[in-house]
Amino acid sequence: METISENACFGGTQGVYTHASEACACDMTFGLFQPAEARDGPVPLLWFLSGLTCTHENAMTKAGAQSWAAEQGIALVFPDTSPRGEGVASDDAYDLGQGAGFYVNATQDPWKPHFQMWDYVTEELPALLGENFALDMERQAITGHSMGGHGALTIAMSLPGRFRSVSAFAPIVHPTASDWGRKQFTAYLGEDEAAWAAHDATLLMRERGFDGPVLIDTGTNDQFIDLLKPESFAEAVSARRQQATLRLQPGYDHSYFFISTFMEEHVAFHADALYA
Repeated sequence: METISENACFGGTQGVYTHASEACACDMTFGLFQPAEARDGPVPLLWFLSGLTCTHENAMTKAGAQSWAAEQGIALVFPDTSPRGEGVASDDAYDLGQGAGFYVNATQDPWKPHFQMWDYVTEELPALLGENFALDMERQAITGHSMGGHGALTIAMSLPGRFRSVSAFAPIVHPTASDWGRKQFTAYLGEDEAAWAAHDATLLMRERGFDGPVLIDTGTNDQFIDLLKPESFAEAVSARRQQATLRLQPGYDHSYFFISTFMEEHVAFHADALYA
């Protein structure tokens, strides 16, 4: 692992690191904010999974999360959204290929050799973080935006006991019924739609739910709301009688202005679960 940068930030440290990933067969970069408390021992960890076209840097610099994480004594990790570099497959469209990994393990060429984002986020990167930083890996929570909200919800529901809480900002919650999902799942996972179900938050909520609190915010002026399908997830939550807070925020869109507005509440929501 190589340190790219480390900057003092709200009494702690905002770092950027790169490492050779076995899962993705390329170098991967991530950001990690460590609050001041990490100097004295392991602290809880909150994951932020970013959306389409983003790198590790977007949320790290635009979401305003560090100040609230510092207040709560929580670390923040910002993984990249896909493998990158020469020899890594991509596409001219913004919503497929590099910057659009969708947090799945691709089974189809040309994506299969590198696009193993599920294994990277759920296995390889957690192991690396636990070995190299003062993090309490028994106390984790997860959040994300758009494609990253999809990843946060599906990962949380698929790994019972791993995360104490899950939240999302404008998540893609029913990708098997959306153009933001069907296109990518066909490319990465193939034509068999049965293989897609494990990566659909609405279907996972209907099947198994989440063993903890859930918080989701979506803006009523989100320009992509028809692709996000918040009503589908709300119906699944209601049918399952799942503990969840689902909010439509009047006037807000899909941008980081929306995310930064509600970040304080999301961090506090996770802090309640992480310190319970």
